[in-house]
Amino acid sequence: MSRKAMEAKKPVERVEISSMRLDKFLKISRIIKRRSVANDACSTGHITVNGKEGKPGTSVRPGDVLGIRFGEQYHEYEIVSIAEHAAKQDASSMYRAKS
Repeated sequence: MSRKAMEAKKPVERVEISSMRLDKFLKISRIIKRRSVANDACSTGHITVNGKEGKPGTSVRPGDVLGIRFGEQYHEYEIVSIAEHAAKQDASSMYRAKS
């Protein structure tokens, strides 16, 4: 069996960390699918962190509230946990939608 095939069978280990860049969190949590798009959304003022404008390098922690404007829609998410890597099925457990 090749090394690549062996690594593909390994389960993704979820390592909790205390903080992360905003653009990276948006990508890993799959709120926004691509980091470049997350970076653009932050740079253009579509993202807020705890009511303040969020830049791509803003550090986010569990408990922070993200406000995201997609066109005419506005959504708020509370960060529950931060992990360096998250499998697709586990990504939604990193945040909680607020209404």
